[in-house]
Amino acid sequence: MSEQEGGVRDQVLAAAPGWIVLARHGKPKGDRAVRIDWRDYEHWWSEYDRAGLLDGQAPPERLLAIAAEADVIFASVLPRAVETAQAVAQGKPIVQDPVFVEAPMPPPKLWGKRRPGHWGVWARITWLLGMRHGAESRAQAELRAEAAAATLASRALRGENVLLCGHGWFNRMMRPVLLSQGWRCVEDHGDDYWTYRRYARRRLPRGTGNRD
Repeated sequence: MSEQEGGVRDQVLAAAPGWIVLARHGKPKGDRAVRIDWRDYEHWWSEYDRAGLLDGQAPPERLLAIAAEADVIFASVLPRAVETAQAVAQGKPIVQDPVFVEAPMPPPKLWGKRRPGHWGVWARITWLLGMRHGAESRAQAELRAEAAAATLASRALRGENVLLCGHGWFNRMMRPVLLSQGWRCVEDHGDDYWTYRRYARRRLPRGTGNRD
């Protein structure tokens, strides 16, 4: 390694890590009162993935403040996440990446009609148990969560503040990955629409071997 390369490396390693914020999107469009069977729920979820946000929503001030401090803003490629990022970015560029899309919700083939929210609970439980019906598996989604967390952490470890406008469950899947890598949750606003969790990491002392 040249002296110049070593100097650049030392500057990067000495930089204080930025923070990572995992935000959930705003409330999307979609009829949640309809009663449907499992086949119709597949169609409902497909339409939900194509839908943007309900009109008349305003981002909370604290999320706007986070976005104002962010050096880079990421979003899933799904419209509800992109529109959330656009609502808070205040003109900043947005990096869209499919690695951040929500984990799939394939419904179990149960008899009867239920509201979408009820189907969602059953779909998530059975997916976690391994019933995926051709969709991305839990193991595959966990690998994707590792890649997604690495994308965010690589920027934060360079000293950048990072905001992701993503999805409730997939954001949760990144949480244990970040915690295992030395990040800690320093701000927790729950799992509702427009909420977020902030993660920070102490700077490792110079000379520490493991810098991730």
